[in-house]
Amino acid sequence: MRGGRIAMIAAGAYTPALHRSMPEAMTYRCDHVHLRSRDAVAAAAFYTAMFGARETGRVGGEPVQRVILDLGGLTVFIEQATDDVHPAATTPCLGVEHIGLAVEDIEAAMADLKGRGVVFRTDIIQRGPALRIVFLDAPDGAIIELLERR
Repeated sequence: MRGGRIAMIAAGAYTPALHRSMPEAMTYRCDHVHLRSRDAVAAAAFYTAMFGARETGRVGGEPVQRVILDLGGLTVFIEQATDDVHPAATTPCLGVEHIGLAVEDIEAAMADLKGRGVVFRTDIIQRGPALRIVFLDAPDGAIIELLERR
């Protein structure tokens, strides 16, 4: 198993059967999503107003360095960006592309958010019989996917 799992994945040689034969893997869990913003306080206000996020902390004084939110159980760090930070990548792109938020009723969520000025990138997309999705723009080029699973 020379090169480890990552090298094997990159080479296309990593399989579920190989995984079962390897030593016990480490356990990982999601800790946070880290966003950067030209105005961290305003971006945090967007997530709070639109999605019911709850501010749980701030780092730094004036200007704030980071706003910390709880967004449906997901910790979101919104960092105040310095002038040398590049704009968001054009999508579709490699790497983290969007944050997915589950809703019970996608039409009701869209109507609510549109009524509050949110801009949607797509109409509702049906992804099989049990999944419907839609994408919207968030501050600083972030993209949010709303999804309804039946």
